[in-house]
Amino acid sequence: MKRLSIGKIRGLQQIANPDGIFTICAMDHRGSLRSMIDEENPEEVNYEEMVERKLELCSSLAEHASAVLLDPIFGAAQCIGHGVLPNSTGLLVSIEASGYGGGKEYRITKLLDGWSVDKIKRMGASAAKLLVYYRPDLEELASKLLNMLDMIAMECIKYDLPFLVEPLSYPIGNENDNPEQFAAAREQLVLKTARDITALPIDVLKAEFPADLRYKKGKTELVDLCRQLDISSQVPWVVLSAGVDFELFCQQVEIACQGGASGFLGGRAIWQQAMYIDDTKERVHFLSTVGADRLKRLNEIASKYAVPWYKKLGLNSHELAYTSRSWYQEY
Repeated sequence: MKRLSIGKIRGLQQIANPDGIFTICAMDHRGSLRSMIDEENPEEVNYEEMVERKLELCSSLAEHASAVLLDPIFGAAQCIGHGVLPNSTGLLVSIEASGYGGGKEYRITKLLDGWSVDKIKRMGASAAKLLVYYRPDLEELASKLLNMLDMIAMECIKYDLPFLVEPLSYPIGNENDNPEQFAAAREQLVLKTARDITALPIDVLKAEFPADLRYKKGKTELVDLCRQLDISSQVPWVVLSAGVDFELFCQQVEIACQGGASGFLGGRAIWQQAMYIDDTKERVHFLSTVGADRLKRLNEIASKYAVPWYKKLGLNSHELAYTSRSWYQEY
C-alpha cells in the first residue's frame, strides 16, 4: 500500500472523475498543432492563432473531461484568464519544451526555459506532466533521463503536486524502415519502460498502448499484454492516444482498462480533424458536437472498465490517508 500526502491526494482527486477514473483530454500540443493548422509553413502560425485554437478546444471539450492537459505557452493561463476552463475540471500543465534535442535516435527531452514545478503549483494546477522520449535499451541515455525525472519528482514532492510522466518509445536502427519489427520490439519496450519509470516517486504513468493493432488483433492476448503492463507499473496508469484514429482509440481504451488502466489521456484522436477546418464557426461546431460526443463515449468505456486510481494503490475511497490530530503541525 502506498502512502500519499494530502496535497497529492487532492491533486489526483481533481484530475479524476468522482469514481476515481481519469478521463483526461490533452491539448498541450505545440509543434504538431502548428503543423495541423498550416502543413506547408507551420512556423508561420502565430501566437494569437495558437491561443485561439486552445481556447476553442478547452471551451468545447473541458466540461466533458475530468481534467485537461495544457501547455504553459499558449494554453494554461489563457484558458483560465478567458474563463473557459470550468472550475470542476482539473488542470495538468506540461513542463517540457516542445520537440527534443540530441538527434532522431538519441532523443533528449528538454525542460521549458523559465518554467517550473513551483510555477505550476502557484497557478493552481492540479498536476505537472512531463513527456520523455525513452528507450530502456539505450542505457546511458536512459540513465540521464531517469536522473532528470527523479529531480522533477523531488520538486513535485516538495510542492506536494502529483507528477504524471509520459514516456514515448521510438524506432532506432533497422526499426526505422521496418514498422513491424518496431511494433514487435515495442511490446517489451513499453513494459520495461513502465518498470523503470514507476520505480521513481511519480504518481501516474501515461503509457503507450503496448501493441500495434495492425499486427496483433487477438483480444485475449491484448488484454493479457495490458495486464503485464499493469503489473510492470507501480502506480496508476492511463493509456495515451498517440494520434490514432478515434475508433481505434476506443478499442485501445477498452482493452487497456480491462487490463488494469485507470482511464485514458487522449488528445488528437478526439479533436485532430477539427484543426484542419479553416472556418472558425465550422471548427467550433465540430468540436462541440463530434468532439464532445467522442469524449462522452470514451468516458462511458472508462467508467465501465477502468480501475479507480486509489484501488491500484491498495487504498479505498474513504481511507486515502491517515490523519492524526496533529497532522497540520507535521505537514
